[in-house]
Amino acid sequence: MLTPSQRLNHLTTSIFSDMAERKKEKISQGIQMIDLSIGSPDLPPPLNVRKRFAEEVLDDSSYQYAIKSTEVFNEAVVYFYKERYNVHIQSTDVLQLMGSQDGLAHIALAYLDKGDVIIVPDPGYPIYSASAHIAGAEIYYLPLTEENKFMPSLESIPEDIRKRAKLMIMNYPGNPTAALADRNYFEDIVEFALRNHILILHDFAYSELIFDNQEPLSIFSIPGAEKTAIEFNSLSKSFNMAGARIGYVIGDPSFLKPLAVLKSHLDYGVFLPIQQAAVEALTGDFAFLEQHCQIYEQRRNVFIHSLHEIGWDVRQPDGGMFVWAKVPSRYTSITFSLAALEAGVVVTPGNAFGNAGEGYVRIALVQSEERLKEAAKRLKTIL
Repeated sequence: MLTPSQRLNHLTTSIFSDMAERKKEKISQGIQMIDLSIGSPDLPPPLNVRKRFAEEVLDDSSYQYAIKSTEVFNEAVVYFYKERYNVHIQSTDVLQLMGSQDGLAHIALAYLDKGDVIIVPDPGYPIYSASAHIAGAEIYYLPLTEENKFMPSLESIPEDIRKRAKLMIMNYPGNPTAALADRNYFEDIVEFALRNHILILHDFAYSELIFDNQEPLSIFSIPGAEKTAIEFNSLSKSFNMAGARIGYVIGDPSFLKPLAVLKSHLDYGVFLPIQQAAVEALTGDFAFLEQHCQIYEQRRNVFIHSLHEIGWDVRQPDGGMFVWAKVPSRYTSITFSLAALEAGVVVTPGNAFGNAGEGYVRIALVQSEERLKEAAKRLKTIL
């Protein structure tokens, strides 16, 4: 009998598959579901970006292999980081990705061997641990708790883990926790990494969805970060280009080279019209980003108010596109998610993001305000 690789044993999709099947059953019964489970933007990219893409796909020369990013794309990232985050980098500090998940999925393969350690937040985006499992590396899960505002305690990391760890992932604004780190915490992380010779992988995919007039904070705003960190970013959430699959990682070229070498054996680069559309987005009118963020902040305000009105006292997100909600004590993450599905609302059980996610659900703000109000009304029936 032909059996798959053992490395797939940790890459279960059972929770997501089960929820998808149950949702499909409800739809077949004629029930209109409100799907708040996946963080896929429901709004389109800016019009100028779509027009640029439409023009480029009609160019006969657009269909050759890209191989790697165009120089104009790298320069667009340089411009974007200077204008949006006051961070100054060079074009050689940019490595293009097929979305930030592409880089996060392969970074462990580029850096870790069997027995090496990666420090991963728990709860955290599933690809963080999946990447390590694929590489055969050892994972140290660093708990994120609501009591600590989802800021992990660096002092709690055992000395032997500090010595053996090569990589540490952090993610602010967070998915699924929707938490935001301040400058002091970033300074502590950088100092910790420098002292222990660990490379920080900062997932900054929600950099443009930060609420309450708070400023986006790249890790490269912190002195010394360039010696111990790389930062992943994407156009998926900032510019609603999720399906286009384009992102990047920035950092010292010596840190990027292992991933670049690996990727040279995995793909032939991003479709050139998508690269040109991304350039249009990164160098265009940033008023779109302000308006886009306001839409999500208003959705957050409406939804949180609606949940509080029905008696569910959930934490207000600091940024991102998710609500990380503690379920009533009589439920587990799974039983609440199944009850919500019966009520016509699809959410993601918190334990899909790690053991520390038990007792929570993640709810995506990817529907209109009216649909979010309706979702809250349906959820009232199961509280």
